[in-house]
Amino acid sequence: MHATAGTYAVDGDHAAVLARVSHIGYSYSVFRFDRVSGTLTWDPAVVARSTLSVSVKIESITSNVKDFASKLAGDQFLNAPRFPEATFVSTAFRQTDATSGKVDGQLTLMGKTAPVTFDVVLVGAGKGFDGNPRIGVTARTWIKPQDFGMPAMFAEPIEIVVDAEFARNP
Repeated sequence: MHATAGTYAVDGDHAAVLARVSHIGYSYSVFRFDRVSGTLTWDPAVVARSTLSVSVKIESITSNVKDFASKLAGDQFLNAPRFPEATFVSTAFRQTDATSGKVDGQLTLMGKTAPVTFDVVLVGAGKGFDGNPRIGVTARTWIKPQDFGMPAMFAEPIEIVVDAEFARNP
């Protein structure tokens, strides 16, 4: 699999951000954010020169619990009216082997910014149905809810999982 150099955009139809949150210590509740956008500038010759900027619409959160998504997006939890987007902007790409690496950056959520590192695995790269290059990745990190001003009930770290395809701009 070879991901060719260039500027890629998140394919919003093939991207999601999952948050795995401890549910009173008995299980994990999984929430999905469906509206993701962003840009990847990929340089396979010098991976460290690559950059990434991603945005997630907070109001796009979904939940299996009836009517809970709107509560999560509301003032009591994620406060989407005041903070409509979460963003991640890379500060460093570090390749660890042919198909994985780490991406350091700044995550902004609920108006607060903190450093995070995503462990990234290349799922696949090649040509899409339209013949243009595509890159698919899975990335994961853990955040401390208190770093972002979340309510005290979120005491345990929250796992963030990103599954995304990027399509190179023609």
